[in-house]
Amino acid sequence: MTQDKEPVSAEDSLIARYFKPLATDPGALGLVDDAAILKSQGEDIVVTTDAVVEGVHYLATDPPDTIARKALRVNLSDLAAKGATPAGFVLTLALRSKEDAWLRPFADALGEDAKTFACPLLGGDTVSTPGPQMISITAFGRVPRGQMVGRTGARPGDRILVTGTIGDAALGLDVLKGGEAAVALTSDPNAREMLISRYRVPQPRNALAQAVREHATAAMDVSDGLAGDLTKLCAASGVSATIDVASVPLSAAAAGLIAANVVCVETLLAGGDDYEVLCTVPPAQGELLIALGRAAGLPVTAIGTIMAGHERPCFLDGQGQELVLKRLSYSHF
Repeated sequence: MTQDKEPVSAEDSLIARYFKPLATDPGALGLVDDAAILKSQGEDIVVTTDAVVEGVHYLATDPPDTIARKALRVNLSDLAAKGATPAGFVLTLALRSKEDAWLRPFADALGEDAKTFACPLLGGDTVSTPGPQMISITAFGRVPRGQMVGRTGARPGDRILVTGTIGDAALGLDVLKGGEAAVALTSDPNAREMLISRYRVPQPRNALAQAVREHATAAMDVSDGLAGDLTKLCAASGVSATIDVASVPLSAAAAGLIAANVVCVETLLAGGDDYEVLCTVPPAQGELLIALGRAAGLPVTAIGTIMAGHERPCFLDGQGQELVLKRLSYSHF
């Protein structure tokens, strides 16, 4: 007698249709098991996890392809700041529905980024939810033994460096919500689109991971706001800092909005979603790291100095006067 085949669940069908084609790494085992294999070759394995939630980290109207890219890239940004090379990721999806119109572009973009950043899908889980959608990714990276760059190594005299530009994502969200930046940029569609893109699709700085690993004493990615994240780094290292706010790198769009008094500098320093690398380096190596960034096509800017003490970092304006920031970062609660 022929045995009936075991029925395929809706979850299994969804995984097979959208995500099994992404799982090309042998360690993923074709997504037929409850676990995956991540091979180590004598390195340390760096593990990081971040979730993006509808209405909190992205808007319900954001295109599904940008949501996929953001979900993976915020984790890749963490790996870059640790000096780690991406090794793979696992994915948890909490979905309200399984419509092809949403899942197909989501899966396609996720697969493209997994290939671009050499960070293959290894497995995960899909569940249904009546509430906001949520995408959670746990990413794995590799570093030579004992060489992960933590937050605790900053020392007095170290220079403070940051990649890219600060504040664009916060302004992009303001544009999407129809805020003051949206009104001010009505006649500048290119600036609007650039800021929106910075919010929706972060640019993880993995090209600089090796340089960070070899030269930085401490590092983290800027996710909740430059001011707040620097404060966290200083607290972990038991130091303070002085920041020259005029040196903080801004895009032309952000600088223009400040000059026009549309936004204040605090909005940019505390806005979050920058996903740039913030690091400290010994004084003699600052210019080298800046040069390595330039060679990788990535601007790296010195913005301050690590100081002895346990006071909150001091932010100085162009006249050397302290700026008292009412808010340091985005708060999840």
